[in-house]
Amino acid sequence: MTNKTLLLILADAILILHVLVVCFVVLGLVAIYIGCFVKWQWVRNRFFRIMHLLVIGFVVVQSWFGAICPLTIWEMALREAASSNTYSGSFIQHWFQRLLYYNAPEWVFIVVYTVFGSLVLASWFIVPPKKE
Repeated sequence: MTNKTLLLILADAILILHVLVVCFVVLGLVAIYIGCFVKWQWVRNRFFRIMHLLVIGFVVVQSWFGAICPLTIWEMALREAASSNTYSGSFIQHWFQRLLYYNAPEWVFIVVYTVFGSLVLASWFIVPPKKE
């Protein structure tokens, strides 16, 4: 395996991780609210809820400061080190990139992340986690 191939595999792995983090945040909130109605006890798990709140909190704060997600930075650095064009490579890269990255003004993302973060914070009061 060449160095370039290894770098691209690592970049794709980070992209997959990034998609999984987004799924955790988005689907986690959906599960919390659905779980409230269908009585899923796991959605009240304190560890899950703290991690969920911390992840979206990190996203919101970094958007307010105009920072780029570390996963994006690492992925792009690996692609650059492999002398690969950003987002014109593998199948995984092509399709997951379409799920994650959109072209919109920065303020749109700040508003969306803040509103979503507020919904996650509200879930603590609407569907409170169990006290353990």
